[in-house]
Amino acid sequence: MNKALAVILLATTLDSVGMGLIFPILPELLRELTGSGEISALYGVILAGYAAMTFLFAPILGVLSDRFGRRPVLLLAMAGAVVDYLIMAFAPTLAILIVGRLVAGITAATLAVSTAYIADITPENQRARRFGYLYACFGLGFILGPAVGGALGEVWLRAPFLAAAAFNTLNIVLAFFFLKESRIGDAQNFAWRQINPFTPISWALKLESIRPLLVVYVAVAFIGMSYLTVWVLFSEDQFGWSMSVVGLSLAGYGFFQAGSQALLTEPITSWLGERRAFLTGLSFEMFALIVLSLAGQGWVAFALLPLFALGGIGEPVLQSLLTAKVSEEQQGQLQGVLTSLASLMAVFGPLFFAGLYGFVRIDWPGAIWLVVFILYLFVIPVIFMGRASWKPGTGLGDKNG
Repeated sequence: MNKALAVILLATTLDSVGMGLIFPILPELLRELTGSGEISALYGVILAGYAAMTFLFAPILGVLSDRFGRRPVLLLAMAGAVVDYLIMAFAPTLAILIVGRLVAGITAATLAVSTAYIADITPENQRARRFGYLYACFGLGFILGPAVGGALGEVWLRAPFLAAAAFNTLNIVLAFFFLKESRIGDAQNFAWRQINPFTPISWALKLESIRPLLVVYVAVAFIGMSYLTVWVLFSEDQFGWSMSVVGLSLAGYGFFQAGSQALLTEPITSWLGERRAFLTGLSFEMFALIVLSLAGQGWVAFALLPLFALGGIGEPVLQSLLTAKVSEEQQGQLQGVLTSLASLMAVFGPLFFAGLYGFVRIDWPGAIWLVVFILYLFVIPVIFMGRASWKPGTGLGDKNG
């Protein structure tokens, strides 16, 4: 593995650790600041606000990285994350915490730049594997992040924010000294109108070769927000888990997710092809959703984690196919679009799933997972409708729009 790839993967892991630290303690922190025990709706709104900022700024960072280079954009966003986590560590009011989460959503948009960086330095025939590494590293952060965050939260509720600031500081040091620029900025093809988040999305939707894949990508991103939104609340209500146990469950999910994406993506894709590999992972995940909806004991949720993680092999497959269908000069723009679309779904997803969970939690908390299963049923016909798009390299003729 070359040094540049190793550094960007390590930076992604540390960034994921920093984000994962916060999830186990956020509901309890909201209860502390509001003095209320019912925070489902507020929790969803905060997650949606975080995602809205990522939606707005992912295209901006992606396009700016095409214009000025990946490295300076990454460094600037990392520095902003350090300052932001320190502010949230000592936020005395709910308003300051919310502002802090909004700024954190802006800095989280750097995932678009990281994926563009990997596309820059990776031959097309190796991208599925390397995007598998990227998502695995992101999942790896959720092995350490939630577990450490839950444990630190038991000591002091604000401690995870300080730890997140420390991890992002380490990120800055690594990127500054060891991360070389992957491409020279391109002023000739840069236009300020491209930083409008809807302009790159409109550009992508005009490419017929990727449109079916984008529909699947958006649907999966929306449905995937159910876990981020509801898992902590559901496990507290259904199983009575503490912050540390919630953190361990998220860590377990990250462990299996990282393993499946790093070790299984390439062999399963080579064996079954992109479309069948995606459907196979989705089938395991849907089975796990049915079982979880009926689970009455916490050990069942832990036992299902490997099946949920198998659904994650679809993400690097989609990412690889999409990058193969645009030019090298447009990788930053494409990754900005993908991050932006995922973030847009992360605006509506928490509002939808948090509201729905608040409705079902008294009578049957597990009903939320049955709804997620039903939503996945609507994705399957779309996968079969766009068969040609699931072939690598097709549609390159319209890559310049």
